[in-house]
Amino acid sequence: MSERPPVTPEQWADAALVWDYHRLGHAPRPCAVAIGLGSHDLGVAGHAAKLYHQGMFPLVVFTGATTPSTAGRFPRGEAVHFREHALALGVPDEAILVEPRARNTGENIAFSRALLRERGIAPESVMLVSKPYMERRAYATCRRQWPEVEVVCASAPPPLREYARTIGDDHLVIDMLVGDLQRILEYPKRGFAIPQHVPEPVLAAYRRLVAAGFDTRLITA
Repeated sequence: MSERPPVTPEQWADAALVWDYHRLGHAPRPCAVAIGLGSHDLGVAGHAAKLYHQGMFPLVVFTGATTPSTAGRFPRGEAVHFREHALALGVPDEAILVEPRARNTGENIAFSRALLRERGIAPESVMLVSKPYMERRAYATCRRQWPEVEVVCASAPPPLREYARTIGDDHLVIDMLVGDLQRILEYPKRGFAIPQHVPEPVLAAYRRLVAAGFDTRLITA
């Protein structure tokens, strides 16, 4: 496959519109439990550790199996590696639960909820800690899966360009932004998430990015 051309200023501007839409801007507030959603981004575990030390929750569930996109980075499973990173950052072992089976966001929520229930924990509030651009989809999924719980979303706060530098792949980050927006549009139809209003400027930016080839994370069926 040929190397993809550099991202243009216009494409970065469109990506920024989508990025800002994905981020909900919830004010952090103490919750009964946190769920750290597995992914390729170890920064999720780092941010969860920071929030734990700030007293935002007494217990965190790290959830995620090994998937094709993360097997090379986290061969023993996303949740296992997230736990180890949180431990290295000073989160005590007794404050961490590991859910190692989930392979998508719906399973992240459902399996974490089941694990908590097994431990006799029925939280009234949950903080979802995720990648920055996954906040809205995580929220919409949790509201469908677990409608009675209060949901607060949290993620590390870097700007888009800085975040892309930490990941090391501009195109991958924009592909992921585009893919998550497509899921926000499509998943309510499949019963996976609640509907979310998408402003027309964000939709237009999304369409331009798809037309420009930022499409490797789109679902096709």
